[in-house]
Amino acid sequence: MPPAVQDPKESGETGAEACARHLLETVPLVMRVIRREMRGAAEVQLSIPQFRVLAFLGRHRGASLSRVAEHLGVQDATASAMVERLVKRGLVGRNTHPQERRRLELRLTQTGTALLELARGKARAYLSRRLAAASRSDLKALAQGLELLRRTLETELPEQSQP
Repeated sequence: MPPAVQDPKESGETGAEACARHLLETVPLVMRVIRREMRGAAEVQLSIPQFRVLAFLGRHRGASLSRVAEHLGVQDATASAMVERLVKRGLVGRNTHPQERRRLELRLTQTGTALLELARGKARAYLSRRLAAASRSDLKALAQGLELLRRTLETELPEQSQP
């Protein structure tokens, strides 16, 4: 079991530094839980990077391979291999750009869209079950904090690079 995250109020820390420390301790735990849930859903069988590709293409139909690579923070060759596996599974389709023959446009297939929604639904259901015991005020505070975090960070990256 991972060590407990120290409440900034208990450590005497306040402000942005305490929130940043708390965030860096909490986000990896959240991602581990989501990864575990996705791996445990046999019908989903997606890695987190594959899930991120599908989610990105769900928001950016027609994105290029280089945009996918940038989003993942990997080299084009790595993204290409990942996309190729998703194409072979029938989750992603490729089309040649109408004006630039050398450029491919990527899109989710109907199967890819369905699998993405299934994976999101499984993760959402698990997190919802875990959060059900929290008080209404704690859930409201969490939602407000997450919204603040989203608004604060979304201006840092261009639209094409957001997760």
